[in-house]
Amino acid sequence: MRTEDLLRELAPQVLGALMRRYGDFADAEDAVQEALLAAATSWPAEGQPDNPAGWLIRVASRRLANQYRGDAARRRREELAASWSRTPAEPAPGRDDTLILMFMCCHPCLTPGSAIPLALRAVGGLTTREIAAAFLVPEATMAQRISRAKARIKASGQPFRLPPPDQRPERLRSVLHVLYLLFNEGYTTSGGPGLSRTDLSGEAIRLARITQAAMPDDPEVGGLLALMLLTEARRPARSGPGGELIPLAEQDRTRWDRGLIAEGVALITSALGGGHAGEYQLQAAIAALHDQAASHTATDWPQILALYDLLESMTGNPMVTLNRAVAAAMARGPSAGLALLDGLDERLSGHHRLHSVRAHLLEQAGDAEAASAEFRAAAARTANLRERHYLITRAARLAAAPATAPEEQAGATGHPGTDAGDG
Repeated sequence: MRTEDLLRELAPQVLGALMRRYGDFADAEDAVQEALLAAATSWPAEGQPDNPAGWLIRVASRRLANQYRGDAARRRREELAASWSRTPAEPAPGRDDTLILMFMCCHPCLTPGSAIPLALRAVGGLTTREIAAAFLVPEATMAQRISRAKARIKASGQPFRLPPPDQRPERLRSVLHVLYLLFNEGYTTSGGPGLSRTDLSGEAIRLARITQAAMPDDPEVGGLLALMLLTEARRPARSGPGGELIPLAEQDRTRWDRGLIAEGVALITSALGGGHAGEYQLQAAIAALHDQAASHTATDWPQILALYDLLESMTGNPMVTLNRAVAAAMARGPSAGLALLDGLDERLSGHHRLHSVRAHLLEQAGDAEAASAEFRAAAARTANLRERHYLITRAARLAAAPATAPEEQAGATGHPGTDAGDG
């Protein structure tokens, strides 16, 4: 395993171990970051230690010990001394404190808008910029939100352990949203030269499996894991030899991972048998319809549209409306999809996916000039270089191509977004 991948996997476990011993979230996180930097510098030259997690914990613990050595921290050290004798400095073999860390970040003293970013930072290792992009807020706003969340966790005095079973449901929604956003950032990154980051999506799937093992009877946990697996199954076909983006409509479905599809379909089938379907179960059901279709045009678009109707009424999420517009265009024609985009400009102001979807639907409707302009607008608003290249290329092709009748365009493309498009 590459050093950077190993460090990403170990970071939340090391943070959990330090939280278990020292109890201060902000100090522990700073110490872990310094230990990770030291490892990234020394391991490539000197080789990985036999116990990488123990090495990181020792380096981070020394950093904290130096910090606490001042006279002003003496009383605090004395108060912590008793707990040190009861909590090991290093995790027991096989222990993974990541699930505890996620639930701790999603403490009831925090709103979901603060808890989820904090967990994305601590568990997923996302940067403040990446988290801000996921929440559609300025980076400075998100930095303040995360800082306040750390302070509130510290003030809560919460012990580092899983909450009792009767307290877990109130935190579970935020935990699942953390994993959902972590997977999304890995599947299509918010910026950078690559289309995706398999380290993030892989970690999200790993953590979802841990969560499901801890809560096997919760249908939304099973639904989220199913959604991840069904989406991840398409990864081999969503990029070309040079890393270029291939939208869902043009993917070679023989390259999809049938093992992951089978596992995902079994999970969502079991989850939906539990009665009322939650938002992750609905999204997984949509993903299953995509994955089981023989081709893009053979997909059961009316059923997908019905599921998006239900999902939109449940969540009110503008991104769901965006995907619903694509499904409506495939089921009823591009004008139906374009009509659903009315009013989204204010809610998704400046977001490249809105321009991208509108471009594809205008292309389906035969308005090449307007579609080309929307593709250019989308390209100007994404920081993912693979997406940008795809969008610029589409704009250029439309600008150079002769006019095409609308009936020849219908159903030709999807959008390079999430469930209803790029996949």
